[in-house]
Amino acid sequence: MKPRYKRLILIGIGLAILGLAAALVLSAFQKNLVFFFTPTQILAGEAPHGRSFRIGGMVEVGSIQRQPDGVTVSFIVTDTAKKIRVNYRGILPDLFKEGKGVVAQGKLGGENLFVADEVLAKHDENYMPPDAAYALKKAKEANKTIGATVVTDANQTKVTK
Repeated sequence: MKPRYKRLILIGIGLAILGLAAALVLSAFQKNLVFFFTPTQILAGEAPHGRSFRIGGMVEVGSIQRQPDGVTVSFIVTDTAKKIRVNYRGILPDLFKEGKGVVAQGKLGGENLFVADEVLAKHDENYMPPDAAYALKKAKEANKTIGATVVTDANQTKVTK
């Protein structure tokens, strides 16, 4: 075999190995990629079913329910527009409280239920993940524009803005 063909074969084998390595890296990256969604996006059907993702928002005041086993906790996460119940089995972070920011990672378990594998609590009063801060701001703006007052009397119901 001529040296020219040997070089072409070696270059071909090298490119094949490089392509295989790139495919393996991209495959591992895709499996570990975790997206962030708000309760509004989840209830709108934008979240993936059967795949792990993160939900973020505020823990609704009065929503934490601890089960008798001592490690199972249920609470509601809200973005001030929509709410979704989260079930978590494990030890919660020390900073986890009602009315504070939270990010939970897990999967959808059923209708309006999120089963969390991991719960992260906000660690500073001034910090919030950019996606969560944007979603909360957007939800508050939507509530202000939709915000209506309902006045009822014996014969009529009036909606005023």
